[in-house]
Amino acid sequence: MIINLKPLLSGKTSVLDFSYEITDTEDNPVIPPDDVSFTMPIVVNGKITDNAGYMLLTATAEINYTSHCARCLEDLSGKFVLTFNRTVATAGTLQNESNDEFVIVKNGELDIDRALVEDLLLEFPSRLLCKEECAGLCPKCAKNLNFGPCDCPKKKEIDPRLAILQKLLEND
Repeated sequence: MIINLKPLLSGKTSVLDFSYEITDTEDNPVIPPDDVSFTMPIVVNGKITDNAGYMLLTATAEINYTSHCARCLEDLSGKFVLTFNRTVATAGTLQNESNDEFVIVKNGELDIDRALVEDLLLEFPSRLLCKEECAGLCPKCAKNLNFGPCDCPKKKEIDPRLAILQKLLEND
């Protein structure tokens, strides 16, 4: 979305509130990580404040997702919330406009979608859990240990690559 900053730049107002939704488009694709599905749209709420020429953008982006638990493989869904803060600068005022700490105003308009989606994908968790204390699956029978212990024998197995060392210990 293009945000018109002319009222802020002209001094008519010192705070500009905005709220909109980002959808997946060819110009601004939202490609989720593997095994994750985003339920679009991304809801964005924020404001831009002008404090004597220093402009700050503060926004919150929310996206709903579905996936599988990384430990027990149960289906899960949730909402990821990202807080997005950037300094706003007008085009031509910075030596390096490719700096990620700034968003650039061009012709009195600001487009934050690309930077916002990029941050959202970078900050999205790489491992999702159904709960923090998820017990996962039994490595032998694949029973979900969140529902109780499995019936596998509790005999400690030695890594086959180290079995030769076990024979050395038995000979002592």
